[in-house]
Amino acid sequence: MSDLRDAAMKSKAWPFEEARKILARVEKRPPEKGHVLFETGYGPSGLPHIGTFGEVQRTTMIRRAFEIISDIPTRLVVFSDDMDGMRKVPENVPNRDVLAEALQKPLTSVPDPFGTHESFGHHNNAMLRRFLEAFGFEYEFISATDYYRSGQFDDVLLRAAERYDDIMAVMLKSLREERQQSYSCFLPIHPETGRVLYVPMKHVDGKAGTITFDDEDGREWTLPVTGGQVKLQWKPDFGARWAALDVDFEMYGKDHSTNTPIYDRICEILGGKKPEHMTYELFLDENGEKISKSKGNGLTIDEWLTYASTDSLGYFMYQKPKTAKRLHFDVIPRMVDEYHQQLNAYAGQDAEKRLANPVFHIHGHNVPASDMVVSFGMLLNLASVAGAEDKETLWGFIRRYAPEASAESNPQLDEAAGYAVRYYNDFVKPEKVFRAPDEQERAAMEDLAGRLAGWSGERDAETLQSLVFAVGKEHGFEPLRDWFKALYEVLLGASQGPRFGGFVALYGVEESVALIERALRGDLTAG
Repeated sequence: MSDLRDAAMKSKAWPFEEARKILARVEKRPPEKGHVLFETGYGPSGLPHIGTFGEVQRTTMIRRAFEIISDIPTRLVVFSDDMDGMRKVPENVPNRDVLAEALQKPLTSVPDPFGTHESFGHHNNAMLRRFLEAFGFEYEFISATDYYRSGQFDDVLLRAAERYDDIMAVMLKSLREERQQSYSCFLPIHPETGRVLYVPMKHVDGKAGTITFDDEDGREWTLPVTGGQVKLQWKPDFGARWAALDVDFEMYGKDHSTNTPIYDRICEILGGKKPEHMTYELFLDENGEKISKSKGNGLTIDEWLTYASTDSLGYFMYQKPKTAKRLHFDVIPRMVDEYHQQLNAYAGQDAEKRLANPVFHIHGHNVPASDMVVSFGMLLNLASVAGAEDKETLWGFIRRYAPEASAESNPQLDEAAGYAVRYYNDFVKPEKVFRAPDEQERAAMEDLAGRLAGWSGERDAETLQSLVFAVGKEHGFEPLRDWFKALYEVLLGASQGPRFGGFVALYGVEESVALIERALRGDLTAG
């Protein structure tokens, strides 16, 4: 084993912990298919969202971790449940009346309201693929419709007919008595209307591989379970897919966790081996409530990418997947700065620490260097005091602070400057509240302004931070964080901010003196 593999076998990073479970599985029974199969599922009733990104990103992290500890080839498939019947018409699409006429038809039989694809399901599948490819994910796409209609699920469907009673015994235990009366694991596609029918079975012939049922008008039909004429209800479909594809790993949200024994048992009934799986906690909004697509609370992926990079979102997804986390706009600046802190740390770390560093799991072996000579938090505060409307305003200060920096040589910083202006104007500016200093704070700020005005020493962040620190100490602030809090609230209109010496170095000593004088005159509170 290489040093890297040795370190990976001991690493406490969660992708390696999950990867080692998969390794233990395949060591007991090497996969006959010759590779390890990772799967994620997608319901194409709407556009891809931030949860879709998180699921593929996290699964990719585990896949990369597995590839370090094993030489067995891997595949990642993204499975689209596009044969599901359309239960309701989405509100955010054109030509809704066209969709209303196709309710309960499989999504790949529903007309595309956008007029660009063969069906609504095909449209949303295309959006998913474009979405995943934009982030550089390596995956293979599978359409449920293709697999059902092409016969690739026929074997597992025939087994489901043979073992119908066993599957129903599992399912009926999980259902209310009222639901038990009409439930069937098979959903026929009506030969005339094309709609997905939720009707009880009159007879299932395991030997012939057929089902008999009455449609909503009381007419009796007998259909083969093969060839895409019948699909499985979603819980049995989960387990059947695992059995049919021989899936080795799939993760899903905590809301699925109570169904895990059902998925596993149906997979086993159908002749498969239940995969390793991981459940992750759901995201919360700013009020601590679960994020819901129907409520529209929380962040969309487009909203995140309006204010920060994909890599910062990847960093957020890495953090404690089994702990519920707030997914709101105010987490973005911290994620950006923590991501770059980890990039900076990575270069000097040994193998063990690198494997515990989130950036390894985001980028694999191609971890980039950070060119952020100024933190995102600092850029936000600079945008605030400079009233920046565009990133060129920030670059005027950045070039003086770091003459060697440029938009060409520091593309991450240039991108972040644009994000910072946007974030400041949308979120910081509307919330800024300045206050007047009390007597102790006024005296200390007058002293600080005087010392800065006569300053002839080094103008680097650490030296200036020491000066600000000394002023607070001499004026009796205890604890000293009250002094820095006062500077933020009086000068920046916020309750927290960057290291103030770093801010002075970036904004400029003379400019900082002028800012303090404006605050002491009451100009900021008047504005």
